[in-house]
Amino acid sequence: MSTRRTRSLVPYLLILPTFVFVAAFTIWPTINAIYTSFFRQRLNVARFREPTFIGVENYVKLFHDPRFLNVLRNTFIYVLGTVPASIIVAFLFAWLVNRKIKGVGWVRLGIFHPTILPMVSAATIWMFFFTPDYGLFNTTLSRLGYQGPQNWTGNPHLALLAVMIVAFWKNAGYYMIFYLAGLQGLPHDVFEAAVLDGATTWQQLRYITFPLLRRTTLFVTTIAFIGAFQTVDHIFVLTQGGPSGASTVLLYYLWQIRFEYQDVGKASAITVILIALLLIFTVSNFMLSERKEEA
Repeated sequence: MSTRRTRSLVPYLLILPTFVFVAAFTIWPTINAIYTSFFRQRLNVARFREPTFIGVENYVKLFHDPRFLNVLRNTFIYVLGTVPASIIVAFLFAWLVNRKIKGVGWVRLGIFHPTILPMVSAATIWMFFFTPDYGLFNTTLSRLGYQGPQNWTGNPHLALLAVMIVAFWKNAGYYMIFYLAGLQGLPHDVFEAAVLDGATTWQQLRYITFPLLRRTTLFVTTIAFIGAFQTVDHIFVLTQGGPSGASTVLLYYLWQIRFEYQDVGKASAITVILIALLLIFTVSNFMLSERKEEA
């Protein structure tokens, strides 16, 4: 009996270290953020330094604040502008380099290289491209006939685009690795049979490759979406959220509220909103994937 009981406890003992880690660094901070979001507490204002219960007032103020609504808009534009493009290009890169040809290893390394750079270093490199007077972008535009240098990081209409370009450049190679691993794990006999049946390259991609890579796409989409909401490093270097909040996204705004304005209650409310958005997307993504697989 004791041996049987010991065996039944083994799975729980194996997951105990992970559970303790998740509980200490994910579950407890989330619960604490939810609790703190119902209080007003500003560390830089003497009369608001002590936490005061105000219910959902922090949330109400946020969703009536034009600046916060603009931050949400910037965040969704950033996510929708970088995630689909990065995933599509990552798949195309993986499909192109998934061949046994001479020098393909160097091509893979060249595509993957931006991934190993810290985001701050990548943003510093791209500052040269965005420089108004002699940057590569403006030099190219001038040779194409466009007059006058563009201030990419100082123009409200271009600042967010500049941030998106850097993120796209850095992330596409990272997602390519997952697709490349998925492609190399596909059964070759299925494709050989498709070729014998006269299937074109597009038909093979549509009816064989895409369905077999559904799980890979689910994983890549999830980490890409979460990563897009964690954008903050290169914004510090390139735009600092400006000009006039044109490139401020949710996590950068959270940093501003917590560490510049020292508004603990509002920062906690933004944290809860961020967690809710990520949870909604992740659950929806998994449910949609499961439904497609059942169909």
